[in-house]
Amino acid sequence: MKESVVILCGGGPAPGINTVISSVGKVFLRNGYRVIGLHEGYKGLFSEDRKMEELDFVTLDAIFTKGGSHLKMSRFKPKDSDFTTKFFIDNNVKLLVTVGGDDTASTANRISKYLADNNVNISNIHVPKTIDNDLPLPEGTPTFGFHSAKDEGVKIATTVYEDARTSQNWFVLAAMGREAGHLAFGIGAACHFPMIIIPEMFNKTDISAEKIAQLVISSIIKRRILGLNYGAAVISEGVFHFMSDEEIESTGVNFTYDAHGHPELFNVSKSHVFNMLIQRKIKSYGLNIGTRPVELGFGLRCCRPIGFDLSLCTLLGDGVYTLFKQGHSKCMVTVDPKGDVAPLFLKDVEDENGKVKPRLVDVNSDKVQNVVNYNLHYLTEEDMEAAKEYLPDPENYIFKNILNWN
Repeated sequence: MKESVVILCGGGPAPGINTVISSVGKVFLRNGYRVIGLHEGYKGLFSEDRKMEELDFVTLDAIFTKGGSHLKMSRFKPKDSDFTTKFFIDNNVKLLVTVGGDDTASTANRISKYLADNNVNISNIHVPKTIDNDLPLPEGTPTFGFHSAKDEGVKIATTVYEDARTSQNWFVLAAMGREAGHLAFGIGAACHFPMIIIPEMFNKTDISAEKIAQLVISSIIKRRILGLNYGAAVISEGVFHFMSDEEIESTGVNFTYDAHGHPELFNVSKSHVFNMLIQRKIKSYGLNIGTRPVELGFGLRCCRPIGFDLSLCTLLGDGVYTLFKQGHSKCMVTVDPKGDVAPLFLKDVEDENGKVKPRLVDVNSDKVQNVVNYNLHYLTEEDMEAAKEYLPDPENYIFKNILNWN
């Protein structure tokens, strides 16, 4: 029986998944392997009625530049008791290629260990994917999909900013991001937004709904002093990750709750929550300033990949074959800015609990500090007298005081 390679995708979509599938499939077909695509991620791998697809060149060539994922995705995380060897033996599998985040990679390692313990030896190589850009890849190496999602976000944010200027309003945008603010910061900086709020900015103080509202209002009033009655703020939804359930509930939003009693944030628009917090604060001062919510969410995940990601994903796909022929396994494939392929082993980026440490935005870097100091608009000590026209307590809206950056 011909040796085979299996490809599956876990987690949520990111631009470039089809490019990875296409590139991996083509190079293995070219070298005499059977290429099997599994639908529904790990759920499909261990299901009795799994949906598998023989991937040929015509199919792979047709999906190369498309957004979304030809292989249906799933967040299913199997238990050890779900594992079996049958599929791998029946299909003479030599390599399992997983496309996803850290959870998908960790599960692949568990499966590989299980198979080895049962005398079935296969390799597994992971292709790191997330629009959040928060996997700990080598310096200067983005996760695939990030730049395409950022580019799509910039298109929307640019239009929103023009609407703000035209209508003399403010817009409050929420961008995806689990713990890290790469996407929100990248979009906001590219569009010269006067306020960007990401979790990493709260490195010297706790995150609260009050402080988020204060930061946006600080920018609104600063722009008023400058004679600008419009603007936009982008906030990373990751700020919620660091709030207590009590703090989240204090927003007054009617949440649904999970089995553990925690608010289910995915059921609400984050931009709506942020906008409501800001409006409450604005109205408490008797100010007539309109703000509007805009969600930069699921619309970014399945867009067509831009040229950067088409090239990166091709290198990653070809890199899977390179690492496989070199005998590597239990690793992620990486491509540095020069285009060189190298393995990154999970054991080298995990903490003591086996959790992959997220790559955060370095707020002390020149890149971030230049944006903060030269592009953002916010109240400073010098604005106190002018700000009193709008606020009775302008000292509470000094940007660096709110963040405890003094």
